[in-house]
Amino acid sequence: MYEAGSIVALSGGHYRLCEPLAGASYGVVWRAEAASAPGAGVALKLVNLEQMARAPQALRERWLDSARTELAFLRTLAPWDGRHIVRLLDSGEHQGMPALALELLDGDLATHLAAEQAAGRQVAPLQALGWAGQVNQALEKVHAYGWRYLDLKPGNLLFERATGAIKLADFGTNRRLDDLRAHSYAGTANWQAPEQFFPDGDGYLTGAACDYFALGALLYYLLCGRLLRYSAACGQAWQLHGREAAAALAEHGRPPILQADEAALFAERIGPAAATPALTLLRRLLAHRPADRPRHALEISRLLGAAANALRQPPVRSAA
Repeated sequence: MYEAGSIVALSGGHYRLCEPLAGASYGVVWRAEAASAPGAGVALKLVNLEQMARAPQALRERWLDSARTELAFLRTLAPWDGRHIVRLLDSGEHQGMPALALELLDGDLATHLAAEQAAGRQVAPLQALGWAGQVNQALEKVHAYGWRYLDLKPGNLLFERATGAIKLADFGTNRRLDDLRAHSYAGTANWQAPEQFFPDGDGYLTGAACDYFALGALLYYLLCGRLLRYSAACGQAWQLHGREAAAALAEHGRPPILQADEAALFAERIGPAAATPALTLLRRLLAHRPADRPRHALEISRLLGAAANALRQPPVRSAA
């Protein structure tokens, strides 16, 4: 149990808990201040001790492995590689559990987008492409360091209001790229590639291409303000059936990933000038087969650049 005012000691200093910011199955995030510099805020990520005490041993071990995985990844990053990845400021253990002090941003992209939708505002096409480009850069670093992310979604993208920049956070689902074995379920059903949602035998065979599929689902969501029907169906099946979701959904036939009216809506939102390159990118990212998705971040960057450049071109005026 954590309380405001409590002190948490990490390797680099002491932090006073101020207020809770977020919570998940095994973790809680608090806004905290460095005891040596009042007013210097950090996001302190701690293991949820109450949940940990109630969980069976196997689940506790999995949660601890996730916390250690996140810490291991963030510790390997060079300072210049963290432009669109949340920065690790300090780390250590609290009550025998891993603890991380992260840079404090203004909230997550899911909350920001919900507020914009409630106010009747849509994400501008150039903004959507810019955010997708930032996420692509973050994924490139994750992959370059030998990991696949597997949980890309607006709730795991932190938002900096002053600059409009976003940063990738929450790396507990990371898995090594060189580990090709089928693994247990990981991630969030609404944003998963087919191979991450539908098991192959007793496990899931995933790779970096899963992250590119999620980037496509995110780009669609940013521009259209809604989930793909495929993604929504996977999420609903998971809510209703849990681990049996894939089998339940497969009974009625897997829904197509990008339907014709969804592609038309995406083209309408991006505008006629950029519709062709943007749709080319979207279809590549959302390809059913991992091998048909982009091979690397540079390929995605070029297609994003083509769409952005098309949007920036002045309209052609017809002759009088």
